Amino acid sequence: MALVYEYDVFISYRRGGGDAPDWVRNHFHPRLQRLLDDNVDYDVKIFLEDGVPVGGKWPQEVRDALQRTRILIPVCSPKYFYDEWCLAEWHTMAKREEIVAKDGSAKPGRLIYPVIFSDSENFPRWAHERRMRSFRNWNKPYPQYQNTPEYLDFDREMTRMVEDLVEIIPQAPPWCAGWPVETPPPDPPRPSKLPRF
Repeated sequence: MALVYEYDVFISYRRGGGDAPDWVRNHFHPRLQRLLDDNVDYDVKIFLEDGVPVGGKWPQEVRDALQRTRILIPVCSPKYFYDEWCLAEWHTMAKREEIVAKDGSAKPGRLIYPVIFSDSENFPRWAHERRMRSFRNWNKPYPQYQNTPEYLDFDREMTRMVEDLVEIIPQAPPWCAGWPVETPPPDPPRPSKLPRF
């Protein structure tokens, strides 16, 4: 395993159902990648679960990427906070923030940069403790959305977000192999459907 960061950003989002996965893939991730690349003097690496190759050990690759990422961008919707993997990703970075705050190696509270995809009224109380950037007005998942006048407003909001990230990413603490990574417990094995003799 590498002894340094591999990713600058880990995009955390609920993978099943709804429009958030398509919005992340069609608009949020590609625009974030391009804008960050245009505004820094290094090659930006963003982890998106879609990058795990077929046949890859999905849970292990997600855990490894999370441990070797500077900051987390959770794409929040009400169901995000009921998804075990999303919560594990959020709480992994929250624990890292606690560790960093105790040892003073970086500014506390700066490793999670939440964005609102939808709602926000039904987020848990602890999520509301963080200031979030809202993309509710621009959460259209369809590829043709890029051809609408409204997309220019989305692009302006992405540009403002990237201005923040350009400051925050370099402030991440030095990488540490001992940082904890939370994961949901494995699913119990399914009962056999074979008849008993």
